[in-house]
Amino acid sequence: MMYLVRRAQAIPALDVHSTEDWVDPAWQHAEVLEVSHFRPESVATHRPVTQVRVLHDDHAIYVMFRVQDRYVRSVQTEYLGAVCTDSCVEWFAQPRPDAGYINFEINCGGTLHSSYIEDPARIPGGFKKFTYVPTTLAAQITIAHSMPAVVDPEIADAVTWMVQYRVPLTVFENYVGKLGALSGQEWRANFYKCGDLTSHPHWAAWSPVQDLNFHRPQDFALIRFE
Repeated sequence: MMYLVRRAQAIPALDVHSTEDWVDPAWQHAEVLEVSHFRPESVATHRPVTQVRVLHDDHAIYVMFRVQDRYVRSVQTEYLGAVCTDSCVEWFAQPRPDAGYINFEINCGGTLHSSYIEDPARIPGGFKKFTYVPTTLAAQITIAHSMPAVVDPEIADAVTWMVQYRVPLTVFENYVGKLGALSGQEWRANFYKCGDLTSHPHWAAWSPVQDLNFHRPQDFALIRFE
């Protein structure tokens, strides 16, 4: 699998006021990928349609998720909270094969959880080798979201929601060193949709994962920067 990250022709506005179209014309030439490989542990009656667009320029990477969903919930409001238990979308990106990856997990209310993970083997309290992205660095990530920060009680009816964000390259460079121009680079990555503690739990990936575990860099696929 491979996803082509188009070079932005204009800086995308982080605009989530209209979820029926993809809003800002700056996004229109971005390729669309589908997060459609559901783990069998997911509730069989709920298959949210999750689409992603990604762009880049000399300074940042821009990511947009659009989810046609039901059973939407958002109660985690603190940075580094367990946002995967809410209605959540995630991007894991590994810039270099000899370095770790960063996870950007964001619930529908716009709350972020982000770490730099070098060894994802599970141990009590987290992973064998990882560090949380500090708040000073996470504050550089700009997030826009169409749902309110708290969605409780859960929305059982059909609803479309969006999350857009901008990740400065400096966030990655803090861990892997200078990246230079992205054009022509190839990274490994995966995109996910989950809702661990919603009434209809589900786990979906762009590149299929072999276990119910998103922290499997061996299951990441290629993203190439135009």
